[in-house]
Amino acid sequence: MPMRTDCRHYESRTYEGGEVVRKCRLDLAPEAPWQCPDDCPMFELRRMDAGWQYGSLSNAKSRPEPEPVGADVAALLDEAEDIINSAAPDILSDVAAEQAKQAKKGRFRRKKK
Repeated sequence: MPMRTDCRHYESRTYEGGEVVRKCRLDLAPEAPWQCPDDCPMFELRRMDAGWQYGSLSNAKSRPEPEPVGADVAALLDEAEDIINSAAPDILSDVAAEQAKQAKKGRFRRKKK
């Protein structure tokens, strides 16, 4: 089943470069942005009450999401997650070094009278 755009938990965002992110807000679609689970236990139609209207803030034309190459979408997404997770320690050490540098600068600063 393709992504259910009428689900209450479906979210879409378009960035400045034109890239569109489509996802399940509850992270229950492991094969997003290509498909939702067939019998998703949390599927709920969007409610149109209290005068709310859902619209778009973008004039960008929505391009159809490309179909994945290969049959194993979960493996592709797991591989992407592994790449991101492998970068995390380097990023955290860079942030810690920058924070230490800023703290050191703050300690030796003279107070103005």
